Amino acid sequence: MFIKQFLTFVLCGSLVFTSSAVGFADPPAAGQQPPVPGVKQTPQQLQQLVAPVALYPDELVAEALAAATYPDQVVEADRWLQGHKNLQGQQLAKEIDKQSWDSSVKALAEFPSVLANMDKNLAWTSSLGEAYMNQQQDVMNAVQAMRQRAQQSGNLNTNSQQKVTRQGNTIVIEPAAPDVVYVPTYDPWIAYGAPVVAWPGWYAYPGLYIATPGISFGFGFGIGFFGGFGWGWHHWGFDWAHRTMIFNHRTYISHSTIINRNRFSNRSSFSHARSGFGSAPHSFASHGRVSGGAFNHGGMTRTHSFAGRGGSGGSHAGGFHGGGGRR
Repeated sequence: MFIKQFLTFVLCGSLVFTSSAVGFADPPAAGQQPPVPGVKQTPQQLQQLVAPVALYPDELVAEALAAATYPDQVVEADRWLQGHKNLQGQQLAKEIDKQSWDSSVKALAEFPSVLANMDKNLAWTSSLGEAYMNQQQDVMNAVQAMRQRAQQSGNLNTNSQQKVTRQGNTIVIEPAAPDVVYVPTYDPWIAYGAPVVAWPGWYAYPGLYIATPGISFGFGFGIGFFGGFGWGWHHWGFDWAHRTMIFNHRTYISHSTIINRNRFSNRSSFSHARSGFGSAPHSFASHGRVSGGAFNHGGMTRTHSFAGRGGSGGSHAGGFHGGGGRR
């Protein structure tokens, strides 16, 4: 509880400091209307923002977007996992279920490397969460725009790890098998054809990054132990037609008190171009690596398949930090 309160305090303080750096509007006088929110991020800025996750399976994109609105819990959950490496399988899932985190953060705990990446790139995570809270449909449009770019460049295809389908102008990405999820590893700045400007200070987390234009796959994460909980896999998704996120068959609404659409008088307070929060992942997020297999929830499957312009059969060093395999 102390750690949670401390992390919340530090993160809130950091965000307030950052927002002050770019300038809060003065509090409105009595009888005055509250300040109008700042200018929205452009489609190009949002495409840069979603590039690291746009090629994930739909359910995982949903979990990441929702969890990004709780950056303090992302940090807490990543530290908690690092401190409970002895837990595996059903025991791990049960202990995660006891935590007070949002359902999205609990769901991401099944994918420790994804969660750790969000922790280490905390400025980006916070910006992603802020964008989702304020520009939900624009963010989802950006995800689709990046998927179309990746497909046009030959880097997004159906294979033994994922199923890629088109529904009109919408591209849907699903696991190829119902019981195993493969998280793609790629360079988010070159996997979409024409290079994307890298997010300033981006930390290429081991196991989620390859320095080639194509897409590779590491360990498969078995969803058996986590799927039975109300926050687990299959409880997340999108209604792409209405550009809304779905959780348990309803539109997901974040209740984050760290990031919300009413808190900041200037949305650019999280802007990657101006934010003083850019060094936060280095200042209060440790860079301890999660050892290989530390989160092995059982047997693991691993492939070295490589999709896209990099050819096939390319190997990938590092890989994921464990994950449940086929059961």
